[in-house]
Amino acid sequence: MVEEAPAAAPSRPTVGTQLAERGAKLHTIMKVLGHSSVSMALVYAQISDQEVLRDYKAVLEPGASIAGPAAEELKSGALPEAAVDWLKTNFFKTELELGHCLRLPAEGPCECDLYLTCAKFVTTPAYAPRLRARRKVEHALAADAANHGWAREVERHHCTAGRIEQLLTDLGQLLDDPTETLEKEHR
Repeated sequence: MVEEAPAAAPSRPTVGTQLAERGAKLHTIMKVLGHSSVSMALVYAQISDQEVLRDYKAVLEPGASIAGPAAEELKSGALPEAAVDWLKTNFFKTELELGHCLRLPAEGPCECDLYLTCAKFVTTPAYAPRLRARRKVEHALAADAANHGWAREVERHHCTAGRIEQLLTDLGQLLDDPTETLEKEHR
């Protein structure tokens, strides 16, 4: 009687690719494969996590549509290669509510109270809905502050709304949600 050999365990690249193709998040693939950097997992996953790939390309791909103080540094190629490598490796860790912080570890912790004004902040058109929603919140807060007679708070919220408007403009995006505008016109 001939014994059959046990089935071989799938190789690491196969496991990584299978996880990615079945919708596993990049963070999960990294943990399963024991990787400490995104770039290692991306090799195995072939960047199958479409959400991470889309964000990654939207910020770090040449010719990407980005806005914010760090955008010019990225577009002009002024960042040293080591800095770009760090950003690529740690990209998913840089996400904020309305974009990404491109501050490098050597620069120390961020001291900005509001990251929208940080020199290392960058955003993409994918964040336009969030930017528009935040703009609405800032206008509502400004109106509430005006009702209370808090002139400094009104100024602060208008300043933040103005910064968001500039980011949307720099991204070539509409200030108001196009679907809301259509709904109002049909009423």
